[in-house]
Amino acid sequence: MYGRLKISEAKTSSELRLWARHCGSGRAAARAYAIANALDGLSRAEAARLAGMERQALRDAVLRYNADGVDGLHDRPKGRRAEWLTGSEQATLAAAIFKGPKPEIDGVCTWTCEALAIWISEKFGKTIHPDSVGRILRRNGMSRQKVRPVHPKTDAKAQERFQKKGSPRP
Repeated sequence: MYGRLKISEAKTSSELRLWARHCGSGRAAARAYAIANALDGLSRAEAARLAGMERQALRDAVLRYNADGVDGLHDRPKGRRAEWLTGSEQATLAAAIFKGPKPEIDGVCTWTCEALAIWISEKFGKTIHPDSVGRILRRNGMSRQKVRPVHPKTDAKAQERFQKKGSPRP
């Protein structure tokens, strides 16, 4: 019994110290050492002080240890801000990129991050910086690099004739 809070006896204090040496996380190790000190009979204040924490932090660590075992001693993942574009909006963006721009509608002949930022603001009503567009593309497995620009009225057959035989002579 630890004060009024019972500590789980799944591991002994020496097993907790051994686990702390090999866990790879300094904060989790400190929590384990504090609990091991308390299991050895030290007061709550002294056990916490020796591990470099406050009594309340030790109490929280004991609650997490009792609930989840040594896995509960690791830091919990922090929350992240939600994606600026939803999954369906990102899918629409990817489809538009693969389809390519229509110069008469989109006003550009190749997609750039700046052009995509304008397209996103028109399509979804969300203002986004071009650098953020590049990050969204990388997260979705695409590159911000673009192909060489091609004029929309390019004659592919004329280019082929020129590259194979050179200019036709009269």
